[in-house]
Amino acid sequence: MHCVSSRWPVLLAGFLSVFLGGFAPIHESHAGEVLEALKSRGTLRCGVSEGIPGFSERDEAGRWQGFDVDICRAVAAAVFGDGERVEFVPLRASARFPALQARKIDLLLRNTSWTLTREAILKLQFPAILLYDGQGFMVPADSPVQAPIDLAGATVCVEKGTTHVRNLRDYFGARDLSVTPLSIDSANGVVAAFTAGRCQAYSADTSQLAAARSRLPGGRPSWRILDERISKEPLSPVVWGGDQEWTTLVRWVIHALILAEESGATQANLDQVLAEGRTPLSRLSHDERTLLARNLGLTPGWAVRAVKTVGHYGELFERHLGPDSPLGLERGPNRLWTQGGLLYAPSID
Repeated sequence: MHCVSSRWPVLLAGFLSVFLGGFAPIHESHAGEVLEALKSRGTLRCGVSEGIPGFSERDEAGRWQGFDVDICRAVAAAVFGDGERVEFVPLRASARFPALQARKIDLLLRNTSWTLTREAILKLQFPAILLYDGQGFMVPADSPVQAPIDLAGATVCVEKGTTHVRNLRDYFGARDLSVTPLSIDSANGVVAAFTAGRCQAYSADTSQLAAARSRLPGGRPSWRILDERISKEPLSPVVWGGDQEWTTLVRWVIHALILAEESGATQANLDQVLAEGRTPLSRLSHDERTLLARNLGLTPGWAVRAVKTVGHYGELFERHLGPDSPLGLERGPNRLWTQGGLLYAPSID
């Protein structure tokens, strides 16, 4: 009886690993292991999407670009002093967690929601919320559907290995309604099924719907994203569990980008803002902060290197996701806390 009981958490972890995106052995990590491996290898292996506009895709020259891609480059700049020392590993949603568990990647940035199951059962860690999002729906512009409830009885396209199927069941089930999810094992496959008319709506994070719409025939005028959201989707980088030093490092690279925006420090005026010395970011660059860098496993100037490489958080958002980008998204809850949003970085001290 004791033997069966002691094996139950292992069996449950294996089952949920399959359920949530395939099985891979869950390795133990020790503090500092990831950073040691990076420095030995000389590159950061970053898991990204196979091609989601605005987040991670190759341009015509084959160079990776996007919001998630720039976060990877910011981390590489902090670690190596060179934002180009990144190996991008394209992954389907169903393959992202097995790749992380099998240590094929060091850092996952692939439109991934922070959930209790993923943290507690799969033993993954979520350093910081990068994007406050929510699951929505996209329909053809001439569709009579005005709200999610109008889709009762319809077929809805979703990507396999995401939280979206469960959210659909929770939302419609709570209203004694149902939809038929059509789960497909790639984002491109979902878009193809949707445009071919195999489903009446496409459901995903709103930012991902906007990304898909930017490439659909007819563009924005031909496709409509419904206003209502049916879930909270806090999108975060993901790292292996067990290496708190790596988790802390990634977290504070992201916070440095937010602190830079709070300080008004852009790529263009960063040196001037630092010289004035009156902001939290300036304090991170001063000599007395060498102890912080050492305890993060980094050399002094890591925060400055990250911002100089990609800009502050607002610059990243506007460049890849904002109103003037192909996605055309407003910042909404992703504005700074001083501007009515949810975005802020903890204190340095």
